Amino acid sequence: MQKETEQKEIPQDDWIGDDHLSGSVETPLRPDAFELSDEEKIAKIEHHFSEIMTTLGLDLHDQSLRGTPHRVAKMYVREVFYGLKPENRPTAKKFENSYSYRDMVVVKNINVTSFCEHHFLPFLGRAHVAYMSGGKVIGLSKINRIVDYYSRRPQVQERLTLQIMEELKRSLETEDVAVYIDSKHLCVSTRGIQDRESSTVTSSFSGRFKEKETRQQFIHAIQSESEG
Repeated sequence: MQKETEQKEIPQDDWIGDDHLSGSVETPLRPDAFELSDEEKIAKIEHHFSEIMTTLGLDLHDQSLRGTPHRVAKMYVREVFYGLKPENRPTAKKFENSYSYRDMVVVKNINVTSFCEHHFLPFLGRAHVAYMSGGKVIGLSKINRIVDYYSRRPQVQERLTLQIMEELKRSLETEDVAVYIDSKHLCVSTRGIQDRESSTVTSSFSGRFKEKETRQQFIHAIQSESEG
């Protein structure tokens, strides 16, 4: 009698998560996501992180570890995930394009600091964005703030790219926007394959940036800076 080969079943969350699939451009939030205050969230996270550390065998009475659960909780709520709160969304005041400048505006090398939502490990890199005015402009620093706001939440890089794209289109009232992100993921470099050299590139092009010549002009502009 031939024996059937037994195969270990891989948990669904593992093989879905590692494929970086996402069903929506919107960050997946619960309906009650904003019912708790920041202070209440910090208290709950502090309690649960204490349990994690205790389960790992760490002594929370040690002077070095005593304050870690609170520090982690405060960091999550007020710093690395501040982009989850709608009230923190940057307000981009629009100005008339009084100079009638209609060519490409490129903002390069914007720092990206985000957390992969599959392992809650950081991914760090740079974003390059460009737009062509449809009659309105916004302050250049607001573009950096938009990138940072959407970065500061559990993310996948593909969704982050699209969220920045959609926000810039809304803020600038133009379809002519390009977004390019190049980053290194610590979930790749510190676990699994542990590859510390590879990086991940995502891009999104809208309006005139879908045209080959315009897109190449943008790519050339950001590459010349990187190679300089």
